[in-house]
Amino acid sequence: MNGWSAWPAPAKLNLFLRIVGRRADGYHLLQTVFRMLDWGDEIRLRVRHDGEIVRGQGADGIDADDDLAVRAARALQRASGTELGTNITVDKRIPVGAGLGGGSSDAATVLVALNALWETRLSRPQLAEIGLSLGADVPVFVHGRSAWAEGVGEKLSPVELPLRWYVVLDPHVHVFTAELFQAPELTRHATPATIAGFVSGGIVDNAFEPVARARYPQVASALEWLGRFGMARLSGSGGAVFLECEDEAKARGVAMRCPAEFTTVVARGLDISPLDQAAAGYQN
Repeated sequence: MNGWSAWPAPAKLNLFLRIVGRRADGYHLLQTVFRMLDWGDEIRLRVRHDGEIVRGQGADGIDADDDLAVRAARALQRASGTELGTNITVDKRIPVGAGLGGGSSDAATVLVALNALWETRLSRPQLAEIGLSLGADVPVFVHGRSAWAEGVGEKLSPVELPLRWYVVLDPHVHVFTAELFQAPELTRHATPATIAGFVSGGIVDNAFEPVARARYPQVASALEWLGRFGMARLSGSGGAVFLECEDEAKARGVAMRCPAEFTTVVARGLDISPLDQAAAGYQN
């Protein structure tokens, strides 16, 4: 209990994203498919017995009090009533503002890991409810499955997806999601998609892509370059873009040609999150 333990916080991709309406409170209603990746951040945790939540290394430019990993630990403390605390170190690999779910994944990993380390024994649905208070994408990482999502992103149905490799390209621009949601040109009432339609391969659009292209030249350039090798797509609200490949060799071949102004990662798509596997191993 006194030592450090390391936990994965995987990135995700949105294989498509539609906005199909708006709730009375102003929140947008989405449809998307979250795909887990075998690459992401790493969270290191050490249990404290003084109740303090102390962050060491974290994301550049984000204060500890604003860090979703810290906020998740405090939220679990309040919900469980535990008197324990933790040291948190975040090894950031997922770019901030890239649409890859880095902050949300960090929060989910802290919730799942501390639930085990603190022995608070909350269920996954309970942890997901806490996570939803931190961000709409947190529940999918808590449940640890690639999923079809609706609502604000919290209504999840696990999906089995074919083995695919992804070239994930970072154009080194922080896209502000709130700005894109407020854009007057954003399509907010798209025709609802179906799981069958997605599985058939005909649904790959992202409502944010034309807005991000117009407002962020780096995103437009990244989509144009990656699009030379196939159908390049925006993940979430961006700015990361990706290309889906049927095999690792093609993905690595594309990544090797990446221009100097971009950074690429080759990652494998997963149906079950590395976090879910880590939690199961801890319990065993």
